[in-house]
Amino acid sequence: MPRHAGSDQDLLTMALVGYEAQHAKIIEAITEIHTKLGHRGPGRPKVATDGTAPAKRTMSAAARRRIAAAQRKRWAALRKSKAQAAAPKKRKLSAAGRKAIIAATKKRWAAVRKAAAKKAKPVVKAVQKAAAASA
Repeated sequence: MPRHAGSDQDLLTMALVGYEAQHAKIIEAITEIHTKLGHRGPGRPKVATDGTAPAKRTMSAAARRRIAAAQRKRWAALRKSKAQAAAPKKRKLSAAGRKAIIAATKKRWAAVRKAAAKKAKPVVKAVQKAAAASA
């Protein structure tokens, strides 16, 4: 006899309720054992079982100052190591190298001007011919 979809759903719901009840009992037993052992580890719940909040831990001002000083010291060391690594050596350009760069730049610009003059000449001649023809 085939099962109906509704009965499967009911069966799963009841199983879930049963497993959740077992889970709650197991968690309660684990918490009780942790309490007896005096553990404050990851398996221990964050909130006390009796409904009160756990006692807050306070740190003395001297301890806070020591921690802050140690952190400042770590940051200073980190910044110092980054500054040393980031500062590259400065290179100096020789007089001969500078002259070679200047000569190459002048040569490049001469070629650019020559190409521009070549393009401009035909346009100027065409404009002059058009002006002569219309006059």
